[in-house]
Amino acid sequence: MDTALIEKLANLRGIADAYHDYRGELKFFSLQTKKGILRAMGCDVDDESELAASLAQVEAVRWRKLLPPVATSRGARIGFDINVSARELGDSLVWRVHWENGSRSNGVTATADCAEVWRGEVAGSWITRRRFELMIDLPPGYHEFEASLAGGAAERCLLIISPPTCYEPAAIVAGRRLWGVAVQLYTLRSRVNWGIGDFGDLERLIRWMGSCGAGFIGLNPLHALAPADPARSSPYSASSRHFLNVLYIAVPAIPEFQECAAARHRVADLEVARRLERLRALDLVDYRGVADLKFEILTLLHQDFRDKHLAAGSERARSFSSFVAQRGTPLQLHARFDALDRHFRATLGCASGWISWPPEFRDVNGAAAARFALEHPADVEFYAYLQWVAHEQLMNAQALARELGMPIGLYGDYAVGANPSGSETWMDQASYSLGAEIGAPPDPLALRGQGWGIPPQDPAALQAQRLRGFISLIRDNMRHYGALRLDHVMSLCRLWWVPGGCSPTEGAYVYYPLHQLLTVLSLESARNSCLVVGEDLGVVPDEMRQAMPEFGLYHYKVLLFEKMDGRFRRPDEFVKRALATVTTHDMPTLRSYWEGRDIELRRRLNLFPSADIENEIVRERAHDREMLLSALRDQALNPARPSTPSEPFTAELANALHLFLARSSTTLVALQIEDLLGMVDPVNVPGTDNEYPNWQRKVCADIEEMAVRGDLAAQLAEIDRARA
Repeated sequence: MDTALIEKLANLRGIADAYHDYRGELKFFSLQTKKGILRAMGCDVDDESELAASLAQVEAVRWRKLLPPVATSRGARIGFDINVSARELGDSLVWRVHWENGSRSNGVTATADCAEVWRGEVAGSWITRRRFELMIDLPPGYHEFEASLAGGAAERCLLIISPPTCYEPAAIVAGRRLWGVAVQLYTLRSRVNWGIGDFGDLERLIRWMGSCGAGFIGLNPLHALAPADPARSSPYSASSRHFLNVLYIAVPAIPEFQECAAARHRVADLEVARRLERLRALDLVDYRGVADLKFEILTLLHQDFRDKHLAAGSERARSFSSFVAQRGTPLQLHARFDALDRHFRATLGCASGWISWPPEFRDVNGAAAARFALEHPADVEFYAYLQWVAHEQLMNAQALARELGMPIGLYGDYAVGANPSGSETWMDQASYSLGAEIGAPPDPLALRGQGWGIPPQDPAALQAQRLRGFISLIRDNMRHYGALRLDHVMSLCRLWWVPGGCSPTEGAYVYYPLHQLLTVLSLESARNSCLVVGEDLGVVPDEMRQAMPEFGLYHYKVLLFEKMDGRFRRPDEFVKRALATVTTHDMPTLRSYWEGRDIELRRRLNLFPSADIENEIVRERAHDREMLLSALRDQALNPARPSTPSEPFTAELANALHLFLARSSTTLVALQIEDLLGMVDPVNVPGTDNEYPNWQRKVCADIEEMAVRGDLAAQLAEIDRARA
């Protein structure tokens, strides 16, 4: 096999040659890794003729087409490269712009007048690449450029014009520094929820935090999971990032609940009351128990809605119909997916997800799936109804936050990918490479590297679709929030692909069209009035570091990582355009960090590659405790206890660190609710699956209790004053 051909194809498909690891060492990717990734992209690298054909196809897309599929600009003027063959040079480019608002502009440009940026021979043909400048001003939006040469076939290019940077709320532009609390919604306890934090609890949290001066509530990803298999609970392994997790529905808050005698009678039953009491009392979310009870009652409410509203064409029925029409085919297909998944789980006992279904149903556009929808309309409608209810309740929560004066309100989280067997991949199989998973190379949080079980999107497929999938994903996520956190924002630049069956250490980086994706982000941010935070922890490439401030993305700063010159960064040394936090959902709680309990946990779970690395982390932690106390003394915030690194954690220490962060120059500060409560156990341990109950641990107090605690009120008042 010709190694040079494989290397060339890997380069053209965006596979990198090397990278600098978290220690700064240059690591080169093996030929075997590159071959594994190319196979996942659908390339045959074991047959030389097929390999040559794959290479020719990629070169044809890149050099033979007149227009690129997408061109972007952060201003009114746009230019892009066109490919012209030797015989076409001198021909006129006849073009037309179809503006997003329906207007049109026409023109003719001589190709010889366009500046040459490259020339060369491709597959025996001479090509010149020229820079075409469109000499008209375009407003922000999505416009269609159409052009042809010498009467040839017309080609099209999507022109994306965005404002210079992402949106910032007026309060921030005016100089306010905001703070908020970050929660994993499912962990919230209350006296009325059904064993899992829900949108009703979210409203209770908003009322409490709004009265304390908070500017936002940070949330975990609320993406749709798998109703047919509630135990698949990771919010970062979504069935679909376009839709919502319906387990967050607060059932008694649905208007139909007050109208439906059957539902109210069932909830009043002593057996159900006991189930609710048990579900609330558990320290871990019982996802199956919650789902069984919620879906039983939601089924009754949907039937009541059909009988009383859809049959009568009520105002509420019209609202549902409007939602269904607005969300269109994607909603219908997602609802169809959930109905099919429940059907096959019940009748075949198979695993959740389309990969386990009978083959004829795996085709989203196939006759079998369409026939099922025709034969089971109420089942499909049920899941569309649940999406509507979830959407209503989340939008009501955001409206409440704004009504109470929060400049941002809800601060959402966008996961980096979707589950391989979920509805998002079922509906867009051409984009996802199921023969690989994304993850991360070794870093201080996961020394063995990480494989997230999530298939990567092929950048070539993204381009072929003209970024439509990414556009709709960002739009669907921003619709609910005043700010959006992009998990692993480096994915806009590059992703760590791990070929199937390989260790995460055997992965490699694949590059994406960074500036095009950021232009989409800027445009949708402006249109949805949504600030953007990029989670830039770990190994961050220089291209990403430069692009974030350029496009107005906020950085994500964790106090425990903010070190310089052998000390922790002072509050005035934090970058301004950022969200800062003491810890995150992927880290130990503050108490666990101080007391070293996370190190003990990682030892029990066998997560240290070697004893030497474990000992190094123990030494580093002892030094960190010294530096933290020194940083607090420098700000006259040192607690009475602990006064030395060996003393136990105290609430006074947590309050001092939160005040330290509140004084920082960052525009946004988020407090983890677990750290306010002094909790020990983490919500997630990176690098584990069944070894630890990830995404299940609840907080240790009810919202109703927290909202009246004097110590919490005093802490939050101090933080609010420090931010002001």
